[in-house]
Amino acid sequence: MMPDPAKHPSLSRLAALVLLGALASGCATLRTDLPREPSTALPPVADTPSTRYVEQEAAAHAQESGFRPLISNMNALMSRIVLIDHAQHSLDLQYFIFNNDATGRLIAQRILAAADRGVRVRILLDDLDIEGQDNVLDALDAHPNIEVRLFNPFRIRNRSAFSKLGQFMLDGRRLNRRMHNKAFIVDGMQAIIGGRNIGDPYFDAGDQIHFRDLDVIAIGPVVPHISAMFDAYWNSKVAFPVTAYTSIHAGPEDLARVRQALLKDAREFAESDYAQEVSDELPNGPTGDRKGRWFWGPATLLADDPDKVDPERTNYVAFIAPQLKPMFDGAQHQALLISPYFVPGDKGVAYLSGLEQRGVTVKVLTNALASTDEPEVHAGYAHYRIPLLQAGVDLFELRPIPGRPQSGAHGTSSGESLHAKSMIVDQRMVFVGSMNLDPRSRKLNTEMGVVVDCPDLAAALAKYFDLATAPENAFHVVLQKPQGSSSGAPVLRWIAVDKGKPVMFEHDPETSEWKRMKVSLMRVLPIEGML
Repeated sequence: MMPDPAKHPSLSRLAALVLLGALASGCATLRTDLPREPSTALPPVADTPSTRYVEQEAAAHAQESGFRPLISNMNALMSRIVLIDHAQHSLDLQYFIFNNDATGRLIAQRILAAADRGVRVRILLDDLDIEGQDNVLDALDAHPNIEVRLFNPFRIRNRSAFSKLGQFMLDGRRLNRRMHNKAFIVDGMQAIIGGRNIGDPYFDAGDQIHFRDLDVIAIGPVVPHISAMFDAYWNSKVAFPVTAYTSIHAGPEDLARVRQALLKDAREFAESDYAQEVSDELPNGPTGDRKGRWFWGPATLLADDPDKVDPERTNYVAFIAPQLKPMFDGAQHQALLISPYFVPGDKGVAYLSGLEQRGVTVKVLTNALASTDEPEVHAGYAHYRIPLLQAGVDLFELRPIPGRPQSGAHGTSSGESLHAKSMIVDQRMVFVGSMNLDPRSRKLNTEMGVVVDCPDLAAALAKYFDLATAPENAFHVVLQKPQGSSSGAPVLRWIAVDKGKPVMFEHDPETSEWKRMKVSLMRVLPIEGML
């Protein structure tokens, strides 16, 4: 949560000094008047084995769309690589994060190879977390078949913490709103949407925490709607080409250098034990061009208007959260919610309580304090645990289970953190997308996802929920009377299984006293609307 400079003149003066320093050092500034050539999705053409297969499958299912879940992180990476390598006409990528790490550079190298064979590539990235990538993005944009745009960018292209802080102080109402969408569209006929960004933590690579995530590959009539959504963001007034900054931009020589560097990294990656694990897993995993089972059903794309990042806009009618509500209003038996960042607020608690009161079983999977990468969000969530449990809601918190060792340079994961965002209602209706159940997703960030009426897909994702909430993998949070007391108020307890034996904890498990104290302090701060 950023302070309001208008109410703190000293902060405003400090921010101005920071920005003046950045400008004096020769930092590039954004040219907001730069003409932007609009473009739209290319019409799909079924002229390859992959697209002909997709066309044939879709034609056999009338107005239904087909889906394949990408549950394994490794398969999610390889599926993207296969789809890129089979693309013949267009690639459209929209992401909140596209890391300049081993897997991010591998995908960039395959994208560049696709562009070399004539594929038109459009890459739209949120500008918040671009670190050390400007040179790569500039070089890719220098390719005649690749265009890169930044969504809601900073006015000054200086990635230092001081520059960002200064810009947030002066323009925080706008910069605090980010594009959180994730879409990966190939030849206008296949799309991947869900929770995953591009980078090592989302594909079980690297030695940092690994995210347990979820995507779906989609084919059929929902894909043109995803393409239309991409076009709306691409042509938005707040999407700017990387060339909109007043700096020296990349040319053919820069592109050649980046091409060689990416190719070298890709070769090293291909020789790693991790790459062997990925390729070993692919034959049994879902990709968009392999014959096999699809989950079919009527599907509706839900997406925020890109103008949601305009702080002056107050009309929320076209936003995703209200469009999801009817799915839960119609619930009769069960609602399973998966959200890594879960801050329901008083209204959310009342709504879920109402579901329970009319006989709907509500179960929620979110992160434990020990597994979350956003402790301040956990502080917001912790405030609602007791009222949710009192209402009958089942709460499960993913345990920070250490990741399996990775060989070679890819190290060993420090643990797992939940990152999937999905909801299953009455073992029939499914939502998969980018939206968390928190105030930031509802009111600040742009989000997207798909609602599918498909019992088979619901059953598959319910199995994902059941596995993730098994006592070996998650803490079941419950209310119990204090030991030795029959009249005291119920207190929180965490129940799990370790080495086949039941265990119970009296405070947030596997956390230090110092971490718990910090979260307790965060709970008194007025920051919930920003979480």
